[in-house]
Amino acid sequence: MNDEQAQAIRNELKRFAGDLNLSDEQKTKLHERMAFAAGRLHEYKKSHPDVTRQDIINALKSHRVELREGLERFLNPEQLKKWDAEVAKAKEFLGYPAA
Repeated sequence: MNDEQAQAIRNELKRFAGDLNLSDEQKTKLHERMAFAAGRLHEYKKSHPDVTRQDIINALKSHRVELREGLERFLNPEQLKKWDAEVAKAKEFLGYPAA
């Protein structure tokens, strides 16, 4: 991923976070979770230099429940529905089934 793609993703996340009507505390928690996840991904890629995109997708799938439980700790049910809808759209956009 190049810098332009990374910036596009950051911009989309900011837009989506605005759509969720997050409180300041929720914004902080979401930012912390995203930063933590990005750090873990960076470390994984660093320790596995030959990792493929599919490997990363598989790793994310294996942590899906953990990621969801983390969001459930600070998003309300309405926000979670919006989150799920946006994640499904992103998967479709990126060429992956929303299942």
